[in-house]
Amino acid sequence: MTPSERTDTLSEQEQSTASHQNYRRSLGTISLTAVGLGSIIGSGWLFGAERAARLAGPASILAWVIGAAVALTIALTYSELGSMFPKAGGMVRYGQYSHGSLAGYLAAWANWIAIVSVIPGEATASVQYMSSWHFAWAKGLYEGKELTVSGVALASVLLVGYFVLNWFAITLFAKTNTAITVFKVVVPTLTAGALLFAHFDTAHFTDHGGFAPNGWSAVFTAVAVSGIVWAFNGFQSPLNLAAEANNPGKSLPKAVIGSILIALVIYVALQVAFIGAIPAADLSKGWSGLGYTSPLADLSIAWGLNWLAMLLYADAFISPSGTGMIYAATTSRMIHGVQENGHLPRIFGKVDARTGIPRPALVLNLVVAFLFLAVFRGWGSLAEIVSVATVISYITGPVAVMALRRLAPDLPRPVRLRAMPVVAPVAMVFGSLVLYWARWPLTGKVILLMAAGLPIWAWYELRKPWAELRPHLRAGAWMVGYLFVMAAVSWAGSTDFGGQGYLPEGWDLLIVAALALAFYYWGVASAWANPSLAEVRRELDAEAVPAEQAPESREPSRV
Repeated sequence: MTPSERTDTLSEQEQSTASHQNYRRSLGTISLTAVGLGSIIGSGWLFGAERAARLAGPASILAWVIGAAVALTIALTYSELGSMFPKAGGMVRYGQYSHGSLAGYLAAWANWIAIVSVIPGEATASVQYMSSWHFAWAKGLYEGKELTVSGVALASVLLVGYFVLNWFAITLFAKTNTAITVFKVVVPTLTAGALLFAHFDTAHFTDHGGFAPNGWSAVFTAVAVSGIVWAFNGFQSPLNLAAEANNPGKSLPKAVIGSILIALVIYVALQVAFIGAIPAADLSKGWSGLGYTSPLADLSIAWGLNWLAMLLYADAFISPSGTGMIYAATTSRMIHGVQENGHLPRIFGKVDARTGIPRPALVLNLVVAFLFLAVFRGWGSLAEIVSVATVISYITGPVAVMALRRLAPDLPRPVRLRAMPVVAPVAMVFGSLVLYWARWPLTGKVILLMAAGLPIWAWYELRKPWAELRPHLRAGAWMVGYLFVMAAVSWAGSTDFGGQGYLPEGWDLLIVAALALAFYYWGVASAWANPSLAEVRRELDAEAVPAEQAPESREPSRV
């Protein structure tokens, strides 16, 4: 390496360090829990109960429990990783640390696609609820399955609003989000209680085909595509804001796990209330015949709860907008992380020194959000894409957490679960099953979308010498193989999950679980001490020295 190359490398490292120093460590446990809960309770609670009931009937209640169990096991693996590496955009980094550029990039791409597409989804949800207003202009915002041109225009205005609130300072974001989250918790709780009190028909839980009218395969599909995975995916928002946590070792796991459990109680209560409150006439065509535009508001009007309908119309702006605002914040940190992984231009790693906001990354995500809004104009279509991409991004957590225990046992782990050797493979199996439950051809379409990001990786990586590139390819082969094999299994699977029927019912789930475990152990074994891991080690060591010299500087601040 020439002296000029060493100078350039040093300059990049210094710039990276400076960018991270520009973040404000001002988020405590309450603020981070509000971030997680605010992400989980977004548009999912406005539409999820109806979509889940349409697929699974009363058994949709169990779909929410299954979804929470999947999210919780996966969240446990990421909580350890987040406490180890409290860096901006944490979710896009862990695969890079354990397996190098190929696996790291695929995981980051899947995660970013899953999160950035939520932002237009939240705007779409708000506008779709507005279309139920009794005004001619409101009726013209939505036509059956997607927004009209005027609906897209209004959703675009909301997108700009989400990003404006993130432009100025993290403390403004935290205070605004905490207030919104309180409202977002109160209104769903009040809605469930009001509907239960207004009308509760217990016959709905046994009539119209029984508790599981479409079989258990429909329950599993509801987990994957009805918005349940979409909702619980919000657990990762605190992890992506880890660089702004004032005590990440304690606050991150509390925020992640606490937000999932609180949201589960709220979502189950809403699902029970929704099932009991449906007018009997609306079930004349069975559960699949449900077709509400604004589900909870429509039920409120049906039982004379006009005040609740008005509150829901207002919350249809507040809940999705709060979630959209959070995801605008977290996706900008994810872009920063992808840039530091070496797969985006340097400008997207810049953090404004005065506000602590990665503004160029915000702008990029706003542009991408507009593109998603233009292509996917309905909440349902976005929810399906987000859910499957989310599950694909999940699989690196269980593999990375155990791989790093093997590669870097000496690194500090503020959160260390003794049962992780069991939890991690179980999380891998759960994630793979949810991917399979999403049904062919949706699984194939989203896996193809994952491949669409590879040209960006190739632009940055294929120019490297073969000797340097080869270990990254070898370590990432398990993930490429996983995507191809899961697509093939989904295509060949049982007809219950959209497949060709080559795999008999029951055996297909066992095959998916066995393949998940095989790829899990392959992934853990293929991890290697790559340059990204070495670099983050140096960064952690550099941060530890000032902390020992001036422990008072590590005192947590309050928002």
